[in-house]
Amino acid sequence: MHTKTKGYLLGAIASATYGMSPLFTLPLYRDGMGPDSVLLFRYLFAILIVGVLLLARGHNLKVERRQLLPLAIMGLLMALSSLCLFESFNHMAAGLACTILFVYPIMVATLMALFFKERIPWQTALCILLALCGIGLLYDSSDGSQISLSGSLLALGSALAYAIYIVGVNRPLFKELPTLKLTFYVLLFGAVLFLFRLDFGTAIRTPEHGYHWLNLVALALFPTAISFFCTTAAIQYIGSTPTAILGALEPLTALFFGWALFHERLTLREWSGVVIILLSVTLVIAGRELPTLLMRLRKMFPSIRQTDKKS
Repeated sequence: MHTKTKGYLLGAIASATYGMSPLFTLPLYRDGMGPDSVLLFRYLFAILIVGVLLLARGHNLKVERRQLLPLAIMGLLMALSSLCLFESFNHMAAGLACTILFVYPIMVATLMALFFKERIPWQTALCILLALCGIGLLYDSSDGSQISLSGSLLALGSALAYAIYIVGVNRPLFKELPTLKLTFYVLLFGAVLFLFRLDFGTAIRTPEHGYHWLNLVALALFPTAISFFCTTAAIQYIGSTPTAILGALEPLTALFFGWALFHERLTLREWSGVVIILLSVTLVIAGRELPTLLMRLRKMFPSIRQTDKKS
C-alpha cells in the first residue's frame, strides 16, 4: 500500500475511533464515576493493551534518556486534552463539546504556519472551512442544550492541547521511535496526571455495576489505544495538518451509532452536514492533485466562448 494512502486510512480510523468516547463515557458518569477515575482506568487498560502488542512485536521498552522529557510532555498534553474534554461533558452536551473541539485543525494549521513556516494553501483553508460548516450542521440543539462558558473553555483547552500534541509528535525526535513504543510512553506519562489528581489512587471510583467494566475496556481499546496509535502513525505518514482535518470524521461516528443502535433518523440538515464533511475529507485526500483534477474537469466542459472560437 502506498505510504500516503496508508496515512489517510490510519487518519480516518483514528478519527472514527476517537469519536466513540462519549458512547462509552456517559454511561460511566451515570454510574457515579468522575472524569479522573474514568480516564485513569482508560489509560491503564490502554497501557496494558499497547504494552502486550509492543512485546508481541518483539520490541523492548528502552528509550534514550534525551527522549524521556519530550515523551513526558507529549503524554501530559494528551492527558490534559482528554481531561478537559471529559470535564466539559459535565457542563454541556457531549455533542456540542465535540463540535467545539473540532477547532483544533485550525489551531494545528496556525501553529505549523507560525512556528514551522508551513504555508497554508487555499485547498487546506477550504477543507477546514467546509469541515467546520459540516460539523456545525450536525449539531442538534432540539433537546434544549445551551452553550456553557466553562464547558466551552474546557473544550477549547482540549482542542489546544490536542493541536500542540499533533504538531509536537511530528518532530524528527519521535520518528526514531516505533509507533507502538511512542504510544505506550504517551499513555504511561499521561496516566501520571490522573493518578496525581486522584491522590495517587486513594480517591478513585470504580463502576457500581459490573457490566460497566466493559465500557472501560472498550474506552481503552477504541478511542485510546487504537486511536492514539493510528493518529501518531498518520502524522508520520502524511503530516500534522491533513491528519487534523481528517478528524472531521469523528462526529460521523456518533451519528452512525445513533442511527445503528438507537434508530435515530437523520434530518436533511444532518445529511447535508455529512455530505459537506465527506467532501472536505475527499479534498484533503486529493491534496496536491486537486488543481490537476479541476483542470481536467474544466477541459471536460469548455466554455461557450472557447467553443465559438473552435467553430
